[in-house]
Amino acid sequence: MFGSVLSALSVGFLKTLEIFGLTLVGAIPLGLLICLGSMSRLQPLKYVIRCIVWVIRGTPLMLQLLVIYYGPGLILGDNWWGSGEHGRFVATIAAFIINYACYFSEIFRGGIQSIPVGQNEAGYVLGLTKSQIFFRITLLQVIKRIVPPMSNEIITLVKDTSLSRIIALQELIWAGQSFMKSAGIIWPLFFTGIYYLAFSGLLTILFNRIEKKLEFFRV
Repeated sequence: MFGSVLSALSVGFLKTLEIFGLTLVGAIPLGLLICLGSMSRLQPLKYVIRCIVWVIRGTPLMLQLLVIYYGPGLILGDNWWGSGEHGRFVATIAAFIINYACYFSEIFRGGIQSIPVGQNEAGYVLGLTKSQIFFRITLLQVIKRIVPPMSNEIITLVKDTSLSRIIALQELIWAGQSFMKSAGIIWPLFFTGIYYLAFSGLLTILFNRIEKKLEFFRV
């Protein structure tokens, strides 16, 4: 029994890792784009993006998963995601990327706006373009300042992946819960906690090292 439980949990954990990795790959660059859009001088674009961010941040991720997965089929009569496990997985990734991109965008915006305006003015005096100032001066300092809040959101993402079971995606918690339903045992659920703790612990160590590597930006 223990071997079969461990095997099922490992398979579920791999799915959790897939959700985690693909969410970061999509949400970080999208979050930066949303951030730049929310700071745009084009007022209509700025307010539309901020409204979207407000809606996403103000509603539960579980609700967003349900709407994104079931919405196209129930409202438009067309299931965009396809059927089966693959369709649920694609819908999950889409929901997680949109959700976390909005949270990351606010972290990016706070980091960018925390940089003194005088540094931009000094860059212009030195003959640098706006893009050169952003990538050579601003962005490097922003990275240092946003590591703590970003690490907190990323560790939260590890645990939020469990919400994907609401649309029957077979991730780690789903695997542990299946034994409770089929065999009437609860201890596999406690082992899922070990997976989450170990993964979160590794990420905590990683981000602590990254913070130390960026200490040379401290003023």
